[in-house]
Amino acid sequence: MSLLQIEGLGIAFGGLRAVHDVSFQVGPGEIVSVIGPNGAGKTTLFNMISGVYRPGSGRVLLSGAEVTGMEPFRLAQRGMSRTFQNLQIFQNMSVLENAVTGFHLRERGSVLADLLSLPGSRRRARAAEERARALLARVGLDRAADREAASLSYGSLKRLEIARALAMEPKVLLLDEPAAGCNAVETEEIDHLIAEVAASGVAILLVEHDMKMVMRISNHIVVLDHGEKIAEGAPAEVSRNPEVIAAYLGTEAGHADG
Repeated sequence: MSLLQIEGLGIAFGGLRAVHDVSFQVGPGEIVSVIGPNGAGKTTLFNMISGVYRPGSGRVLLSGAEVTGMEPFRLAQRGMSRTFQNLQIFQNMSVLENAVTGFHLRERGSVLADLLSLPGSRRRARAAEERARALLARVGLDRAADREAASLSYGSLKRLEIARALAMEPKVLLLDEPAAGCNAVETEEIDHLIAEVAASGVAILLVEHDMKMVMRISNHIVVLDHGEKIAEGAPAEVSRNPEVIAAYLGTEAGHADG
């Protein structure tokens, strides 16, 4: 059973075809990576799946239900959460406050109750804080809970963004270059965190340029080039594919390897 199913997804901008007829699926506890050279269409694909762009063709199914073009907040309510290539952290808020914001979509209280600080609102706030602290412990940031987010290292901020995405209790988690800008130690920490999240049953779709990381943690890899899927399979299989080698290293290099 797949939690996320992509069927023939495509989009064009001003007559220029950015992504064309891409299909794949992600099952529970599976890590599927989308790779390809710069300009291959990876982020555009992510934006279609996560509701930022409405596809020109194809379908997105989440837990068997079609959600094509659905707004991001509605997708989050249905179990899809996402991080972005550029950090979306509130730098002047504490680490704990950033984590707490991830729970807001699942809150059921009224705005008036929050404004008046009624007992029910205060109980929800305490519960959200307790859960946020547990999430921070899960990503290794519990000791930094009361620090200002701006004081964290870049790798810690990446883990904080993942924690906030996990606060939405996703069935499917989309990670857009979670290790970008991180050093080797920070990348390894994120590597372990992603594997741990997948082991809990969450389906993970990953875009990442760090090929060592991709080959190490992925169950399945989808390769894009000029907006089209040119290869798909297990890491070892994809790494030997002549079309993939050509896309990354140039046609001559691909022919020489073949």
